[in-house]
Amino acid sequence: MDARGCTRLLIAAIYAPFGVLHIVSSGGFLSIMPPLVPFPREVVILTGLCEIAGAAGLLIPRTRRLASIMLALYALCVWPANIYHALSGVSAPPLPSSWWYHAPRLLILQPLLIWAPLWAAGVLRWPFGRPDRPD
Repeated sequence: MDARGCTRLLIAAIYAPFGVLHIVSSGGFLSIMPPLVPFPREVVILTGLCEIAGAAGLLIPRTRRLASIMLALYALCVWPANIYHALSGVSAPPLPSSWWYHAPRLLILQPLLIWAPLWAAGVLRWPFGRPDRPD
């Protein structure tokens, strides 16, 4: 298996269980939801479903490209909740409250969660080259 295939498996292995966790333990995620988000519990459950669908879609060749784009958009859309968590000072155990957690999460992990599915599905090659062209 090549690096893209390993990355797809890793992304799926991360997103699928977190998706399940969003559904079965949605209450744990409510504290980091920005107050402006309507229907927060339903949004947390929906994000779990998106994570599971994206993880599965990334492993299916026919849906891989779309799933990677949707996972990247998903990671972009949930970034505000991570920013809110970092700036609001709310506690969300078991997540740490220190900037030793928040800074890498916001500045490294979240951009990586946007880039990695796109690269793993061949939507882009950056920083290794030009984007793949669809047939």
